[in-house]
Amino acid sequence: MNTSKNTEQNSAPASVRITRVLAVGSLLGLIVLGLAWELWLAPIRPGGSWLALKVLPLCIPLAGLLKNRMYTYRWVSLMVWLYFTEGVVRAYSDKAPSNYLAMAEVALCMVLFTACALHVRLRLNSAIKESTNHANPAR
Repeated sequence: MNTSKNTEQNSAPASVRITRVLAVGSLLGLIVLGLAWELWLAPIRPGGSWLALKVLPLCIPLAGLLKNRMYTYRWVSLMVWLYFTEGVVRAYSDKAPSNYLAMAEVALCMVLFTACALHVRLRLNSAIKESTNHANPAR
């Protein structure tokens, strides 16, 4: 049962594997950045703030991305815009160093969105190409 998934992942084009690594890496980066930002680097209140809980929704899709679930890639590419918006607002309204952390959040959001969108597109194209190769073995 797991061997079919492993061979499916190993037979995926390199571009699909790269987008998967970028998506998982940027999601982990957003989680780490959010926690570090609100607890140590530039919290709203000294000693940390409850705003660190904003990373909890980011932990939910992590399992789906690690399991390579297509549906998770699709909805993460929509959810990431909430964090992008927060980053843009805080980049313009906060003072240093918080505004620099917000710019890093915006950059990570852009990488995550791009990686998820490309991953979905490349996997669908790969599946279409594979199905046409199986339907027409003479080609």
